Amino acid sequence: MQQAQGPEIWIRGPVTVSEGPPEPAAAHATARRFSFVGTHGGAGVSTLAAVYGGHDCGRDWPGPDAPPSVLLVARTHATGLAAVLRALDTFRRGTAPHGLDLDAVVLVADAPGRLPKPLAQHIKVIESLIDVYRVPWVPAWRLGDLGGHPPRETAPLSRLTGRSR
Repeated sequence: MQQAQGPEIWIRGPVTVSEGPPEPAAAHATARRFSFVGTHGGAGVSTLAAVYGGHDCGRDWPGPDAPPSVLLVARTHATGLAAVLRALDTFRRGTAPHGLDLDAVVLVADAPGRLPKPLAQHIKVIESLIDVYRVPWVPAWRLGDLGGHPPRETAPLSRLTGRSR
């Protein structure tokens, strides 16, 4: 296979050009596993790992036995959003541990209801840098009830992690 460079503004990384006929996607369909990494305490990593599957790294980087595909997790309060930006900068500077792939950010609602405008603006900045998956406030999770289906609003995250309804 050879690498063809694409316009970086439109794609995140090089485009792979196959030299043979395309293979059916189903032939390579395997469940992708992720490591949930909290950018601050109380981000919701354990809950997300339990509901969506994946490795619970807490606030640590994935170890050698954990999946190298990282989903950064934060709450939608000011401290959480600032922590996400710091973690993204770690990857941008190349100071994250070697071999990790940053796939997306998962933002977990810090309270029910709409976000204040300044927080929504911070999220737009993050969304301009990386894919963002939003998780709404789930009262049952607060009480420890992690059973049932994930919230309907998280269908894209469910598809990413293989936990579709």
